[in-house]
Amino acid sequence: MLAAPNLFADRPDRSVRPKAAPFLPMSRAEMDRLGWDQCDVIVVTGDAYIDHPSFGMAIIGRLLEAQGLRVGIIAQPDWSSAEPFKVLGKPRLFWGVTGGNMDSMVNHYTADRRLRHNDSYTPNDEGGKRPDRAVIVYSQRCREAYKDVPIVLGGIEASLRRIAQYDHWSEKIRRSVLVDSKADMLVYGNAERAIIEIARRARAGESPKEMTDIRGTAIMRSAVPEGWSVIDSSSIDDPSAPVSPRAPGADRMAVRLPSFEQVTADKVLYAHASRVLHQESNPGNARALVQRHGDREVWLNPPPIPLEMNEMDGVYDLPYARAPHPSYGDARIPAWEMIRFSVNIMRGCFGGCSFCSITEHEGRIIQSRSEGSILREIEQIRDKTKGFTGVISDMGGPTANMYRLACKDKETESVCRRPSCVFPDICKNLNTDHSSLVQLYRKARAVPGVKKIHIASGLRYDIAVRSPEYIKELVTHHVGGYLKIAPEHTEPGPLSKMMKPGMGAYDDFKRMFDKAAKEAGKKLYLIPYFIAAHPGTTDEDMMNLALWLKRNGFKADQVQTFLPSPMSLATAMYHSERNPLRPVRRVGSEMVSSAKGLKQRRLHKAFLRYHDPENWPILREALKRMGRDDLIGPGEHQLIPAWQPVGATAKPRDHAAKPGAQKGPKGKAFLTQQAGQGRRMVPPVAKPAAPKATGKPAPSSATPSGMKPRQTNLKGR
Repeated sequence: MLAAPNLFADRPDRSVRPKAAPFLPMSRAEMDRLGWDQCDVIVVTGDAYIDHPSFGMAIIGRLLEAQGLRVGIIAQPDWSSAEPFKVLGKPRLFWGVTGGNMDSMVNHYTADRRLRHNDSYTPNDEGGKRPDRAVIVYSQRCREAYKDVPIVLGGIEASLRRIAQYDHWSEKIRRSVLVDSKADMLVYGNAERAIIEIARRARAGESPKEMTDIRGTAIMRSAVPEGWSVIDSSSIDDPSAPVSPRAPGADRMAVRLPSFEQVTADKVLYAHASRVLHQESNPGNARALVQRHGDREVWLNPPPIPLEMNEMDGVYDLPYARAPHPSYGDARIPAWEMIRFSVNIMRGCFGGCSFCSITEHEGRIIQSRSEGSILREIEQIRDKTKGFTGVISDMGGPTANMYRLACKDKETESVCRRPSCVFPDICKNLNTDHSSLVQLYRKARAVPGVKKIHIASGLRYDIAVRSPEYIKELVTHHVGGYLKIAPEHTEPGPLSKMMKPGMGAYDDFKRMFDKAAKEAGKKLYLIPYFIAAHPGTTDEDMMNLALWLKRNGFKADQVQTFLPSPMSLATAMYHSERNPLRPVRRVGSEMVSSAKGLKQRRLHKAFLRYHDPENWPILREALKRMGRDDLIGPGEHQLIPAWQPVGATAKPRDHAAKPGAQKGPKGKAFLTQQAGQGRRMVPPVAKPAAPKATGKPAPSSATPSGMKPRQTNLKGR
């Protein structure tokens, strides 16, 4: 893997840099108390300001502060005019603009484009406090406020929209957000290295537009610069041949993607562009990418070099207040409530699930913290976080059990171009030893004042089964009542498009889980998550999944519906009806069907909630159409009854909200979860009663067939 200077190598001596602020200022009065006449950088964010390392604006703000810069925060400003963007005055170096920890469109709308009426990242869960396409709107207002100040975009909304991308809400291809926002630079992925370099060079008088060579950034250019060779992949070809980092001239080589105009007009080229982008994602061998938009080029430098363990420690050891900004008073912020007693031990994910944004944003190389850093954070939670009762609600990350897992050989890792280390099988070069994690669990439990540590992040059970000791440790000490995992489906067709393992992996895990529970004298349950309407899923696949659920006694309370999030491989399948996991051709490409109409998407959701009488009419109609009348009736082997309870009819549905409307009709918030962006937000684990809304899964004797873990992380930097 390529080397990079230590993240904190050029940090000013403590004696000459300002004392850390209690909170980064959100008002002029706070600036006055700090003795500031001007901010060097102002971060505008779509989230409430919570000074905690689970929130991107806090990490970036504190990191820049550690470089001796004065950083202000403008959180969830009124975007109807530029005035709220002037509250802290003019930033001396640049604006930092982020939509927050979630893409604003995913935050606002369900998979069926219905408007949500709440926002977990806002005080009192209030909706409507950020605009649609927040990065674009905020950038416009920043430019109106101070037109000569450079704008640097970051966060997951910008990261996943760095090239031309299919937009589910308008059903169109949109340009790179760098073009639409008219910003000077875009930072994608984990931004620590890039933002420090940008700040260093900005202090020296360089404009972000002139910073053309920073990894993990995108800029606009009028043409490919001299001295660069271009691999033209703007038509259908095979870009899969690996290029060694040591190949002559590889560091001055760029790959041309099909242009915005081409991918707009040609779905096959869109799938091809998606494949090329994902192949150029390993920092060890990725080349620069260039995509034409009109008469200008969007230029993507290679991805950032992952942080080393001591650098990760440095980021998490910054002087966070570990609380919401005092201006929010006693307001409840659900996102904060969910994570305030949790600890993030690593970032990244090598699972590569095609519908998930974690790998696309954080990369597939695991970046772990040291035991010491993690234990110090647990002590800080114990000593500083109001309301701590001795229970750590989670100790994980994008996945619970990838801590310190990596390729056995750095040279192999640096040239690898596989999108996943665990699909279709676990790579022989992947170290799956969980002993470091087991050791961490034991040390964390021994911290004075800690009574219990729950593991609520998603579990990769296909690698967990390689470590019986880990499963025993997890079940004996860290599972309370039930463990949520995410197989996502039972059928090989959709699983192959998700890049998920087959059900046999779940069977193996369940046997080991049950054995460990029995030995511990505990009655525990596995609760599965599944996705409806994922590309490659047929009505028959959903029917078979529903039958599996019924056989095994599962009744889902909430279901996930596939949401085509920007830039994901699954979204490319949804839009193009081709499979970009394989070479894309005009003729001979693998075709992928998707449930696109509202009626079919509702049917797929109804199969997941086969037990709800409200869904029986639509299921009866579908089963008859499919020639499966035999599944209608009172028998145990049948899916739904032939009769309908009095008063139970198909639920009336409201019309999909039109994206762009900031306020929607009054009504209930929808509980449908989204499969499209990973989530780090996991609710605190309450005292485990039997999982009431899911129905009791058959205790350990009934062996469901295979499943897989919920990927839960969203860092949004």
